[in-house]
Amino acid sequence: MPVKRMLAVVSVALAALAAVVLPTTASSAAEACVTAYSSATVYTANNRASYNGHNWTAKWWTQGEAPSTGGSGVWADNGACGGGSTPTTPTPTCNHPNWVAGQYYAAGAIVRYTNGLYYQASHENPGYDPVISTWYWSPYTCTGGGTTTPPPSGTGFPVSEAQFNQMFPNRIAFYSYAGLLDAITKFPAFTTTGSDTIRKQEAAAFLANVNHESGGLVYVEELNQANWPLYCDRNQSYGCPAGQSAYHGRGPIQLSWNFNYKAAGDALGIDLLNNPDRVKNETSVAYQTAVWYWMTQRGPGTMTPHEAMVNSRGFGETIRSINGSLECNGGNPAQVQSRIDAYNRFAGILGVSPGANLSC
Repeated sequence: MPVKRMLAVVSVALAALAAVVLPTTASSAAEACVTAYSSATVYTANNRASYNGHNWTAKWWTQGEAPSTGGSGVWADNGACGGGSTPTTPTPTCNHPNWVAGQYYAAGAIVRYTNGLYYQASHENPGYDPVISTWYWSPYTCTGGGTTTPPPSGTGFPVSEAQFNQMFPNRIAFYSYAGLLDAITKFPAFTTTGSDTIRKQEAAAFLANVNHESGGLVYVEELNQANWPLYCDRNQSYGCPAGQSAYHGRGPIQLSWNFNYKAAGDALGIDLLNNPDRVKNETSVAYQTAVWYWMTQRGPGTMTPHEAMVNSRGFGETIRSINGSLECNGGNPAQVQSRIDAYNRFAGILGVSPGANLSC
C-alpha cells in the first residue's frame, strides 16, 4: 500500500478512536461522593466530607461549620461529586446508654444522665459527672421524634489553626493546636465572653503571655535548673511529696510552686501535686494549667487575666496578674515590652485593635 494512503487510513482510524474515547473520559471526571458531612463530627486537616453535591476538605480543625466557600474559610471545595446523591447523615437516636460514674468514656460518647437529658463527651474522661464537669457538651437532648440537638459548634476559640501556626512558627510538636482546643473545653467562658472584638483581644492576650513564658511555645520546662529547688513551700501542710525540686516552671505559662500545682490539680481533677511531670508530658494538661491560671488566678495582681480583658482593663493588667512587680512599675520594662510586642502582633493577625492600657 502506498505510504500516503496508509497514513490517511491511520489518521481516519485515530480520529474515530478519539471520537469514542474522549466523551467517555469526560463523563467519568466527577469524583464519587465521600461520607456525608455531620455537624457532630470533628474534622481536622485533610479530613473530607460531602455536602450539597460537592466534596470538601477541611484545612484545619473544625466542628459544626457546614462546608462552604465562606465562613471561617476552613473548607476547600473539591468540586461536584457523583455516584448518586450525596449520602445523608443518619438521624441520631435516643437509645444511648445511661451514664455510669467512674466508667471510661471516649471523646464523642453520648450518655443519658439521671435527669433524662443526653450529654456528649468533649474528650475522654473517667466517668465525670456530665452536669458538674465541663468535659461534656450540654444539653444533648433527645426530642420525641428521635432527633437530637447537636452540641455547640467547636470551642468558640477565635483563632484558626493557620493563624496559630503563623503566631508560633517555631513551636515544638508538643504544643499542638489540637491540644489547646482540647484543654479549653474545660473553661467555657475562655475567649467566648463579650463582643467579637473582646473575644479576639483575650485570645491574643493569652497567647502573647504564653509566647513570652515559653519562648514561642518552644520550652516546656524552666531552663535555669539552679532555681528548681526554690519552689517548694514547706509551710504548706501537704509539703512537697514529689521532691524538693519537682515544682519548677512547666508548660506554656510556666506553672511553678507546690501550692500552684496543688490548686491547679484540684481544679482540673488531676493529681499534679504527686505527679507534676504530667504538665510536661501531656499536651492537654500543660495547656489546661495555663488556662486555669488565666481564668482563676489573680497572682500578684488585682484581678484574673480573663477579668482584665473582658472588662476592658487592658493587656497591661494581664501582665500584672502574671508577674506583678517583677516586671510592672518599672521592674523590668524590657520584659513588659516583649509581651506588648507579641500582643500587638497577634492582634494584627486576628484583625482586631489591641485596645488601650497595654503596659503595666
